[in-house]
Amino acid sequence: MERLTATTAIVLLTVAVSMLISLSPYAQDIEVLAGFIPARLSGALIFPDSLIAVPAWLTPLSCALVHAGIFHLGMNMLMLGFTGSATERALGPRGLVVLYLVGAYAAAFAQWLAGPLSTTPMIGASGAASAVVGAYSLLYGQPKAKAIGPIPARAIHVIWLAVAWTLVNLLMATAFLQGGIAIAAAAHIGGFLAGLALTGPLFRWRWRKA
Repeated sequence: MERLTATTAIVLLTVAVSMLISLSPYAQDIEVLAGFIPARLSGALIFPDSLIAVPAWLTPLSCALVHAGIFHLGMNMLMLGFTGSATERALGPRGLVVLYLVGAYAAAFAQWLAGPLSTTPMIGASGAASAVVGAYSLLYGQPKAKAIGPIPARAIHVIWLAVAWTLVNLLMATAFLQGGIAIAAAAHIGGFLAGLALTGPLFRWRWRKA
């Protein structure tokens, strides 16, 4: 019997929880109570004790289990499934889990920096998945950059990836905002940068333990 991979486990857990929430009559309330709200982290928004809300410090993780519909869930899981499987082969299951969890917090922190008093809940796994996309890009991308003066080609390649991902997400945010849907572009960028930063250490950690 084939062993369940960490990527598949994360995808299955996310799909199961997201589908259960979407079928609940309290789905919109759960988006608020389990979503990441920057103002809660800043202390500017405090829920009354009568509400059963996820603690603010855990919402970077809980928000990744909540999605705004099938399309939102499907896009995130497709991106995670494709890049996660290949990344897991290089970093191992533990490395992939660490990458995903740290990416979730890095994404939330970036979203908080972009608007610390925002009361709009951030939901979806795209921030955490962006860390996996960042690692995948670094591991499997074909570096074509050349050194610029004292800056080595590898550093130029990393900078190019970060800038490209930033521009893509800013364009996505603009397009979706025009349609009345907000995209947490800062969270995507924060997760992606975390993925770039963690790839080397996690790769060395995995093969040092092998």
